Amino acid sequence: MAKARLLDVVRDRIRVKHYSYRTETSYLGWIRRFIRFHRGRHPREMGGPEVEQFLSYLATERNVAASTQNQALSAILFLYREALEIDLPWLDGIVRAKRPTRIPVVLSRDEVRRILAQLEDTHWLAASLLYGAGLRVSECLRLRVKDLDFAYRQITVRDGKGAKDRCTMLPDSALEPLQLHLKRVRARFDADRAARRPG
Repeated sequence: MAKARLLDVVRDRIRVKHYSYRTETSYLGWIRRFIRFHRGRHPREMGGPEVEQFLSYLATERNVAASTQNQALSAILFLYREALEIDLPWLDGIVRAKRPTRIPVVLSRDEVRRILAQLEDTHWLAASLLYGAGLRVSECLRLRVKDLDFAYRQITVRDGKGAKDRCTMLPDSALEPLQLHLKRVRARFDADRAARRPG
């Protein structure tokens, strides 16, 4: 029960600061892993050495990327500073994860076309918006009708990264399929509502 209440406090602090839902999910996940790693001990009973031990374990035993280790560190610092109001000492004993030197892989236009050719219906539509409008998966799945402006051919992304709204283009290739999709969804909605209407 104590752990559940602690996570509720963390969740409330995250929402007060208007962090994204994705950040909320990530932070809560890392805090749970931190507590499980130390066999359920309450974070108030722990401090810098336990945090360093957990983060070093991620680098040496789990071989996580540097960005993943930094994300875990951010979550735990948020837990202590914002939820518990405890300042941790300087964490200089952490074994740091190595930063990869790999060059990011970018698909060519032809490769994207071939991938899209294997998809149908809503899967094709979602993938087309990810590629053509530069949406993240979570942003695409949260789109609402009012976020689409067919006249100006733009999409309003609400509560994106950093809890900011932004506008992006509505790709020409997705314009007609998206309108047809909305018509089908509306027809299904109207049919369901009519079926539930009494006599």
